[in-house]
Amino acid sequence: MAGSSNLVDVGRISAVFGVKGWLKIQSFTEPAENLFEYHPWWLKTAHGVKAVEIDAARPHGKGFVAHLKDVDDRDLAATYTGITIAVERDQLPDLEGDEYYWYQLQGLQVISEFEGKSYPLGKVSKLLETGANDVLVVNATADSIDERERLVPYVPEQYVLNVDLDAGVITVDWDPQF
Repeated sequence: MAGSSNLVDVGRISAVFGVKGWLKIQSFTEPAENLFEYHPWWLKTAHGVKAVEIDAARPHGKGFVAHLKDVDDRDLAATYTGITIAVERDQLPDLEGDEYYWYQLQGLQVISEFEGKSYPLGKVSKLLETGANDVLVVNATADSIDERERLVPYVPEQYVLNVDLDAGVITVDWDPQF
């Protein structure tokens, strides 16, 4: 069984679909259909992590529907709703140069280099997808300059100056008063 620290969240089972065990799937991958390229899926259940195989999937509305092998009725399918879908980290393709997966940025310290001074802003708790660009949600930590949550646009070279995964730090150009 895969260690859960080796798993990356890639989607969520949101609801049942029909009576034959199909499920509505919300993908966190980009592009969204890449979710179905990964096998097996690891479901993060209340009872631990469980590997499942998809035997059919298709686009449906703004999302997808999928069928898990051996899940053939609505009642059994309903036990899977709300569960996070993960895959093993080594299945994800390598990225080019200064590209990062969201999971790599979560938990990193954010330091603003603003007008010649350094200001610790906090840690990245999550990222938000907006129409224009992704946004770092930075929550205050014990050594932050204040207790505020900040939303910093993830725009390399404009606001994001450097990402150092080894040091666990994102350096930004962001007014600490904002």
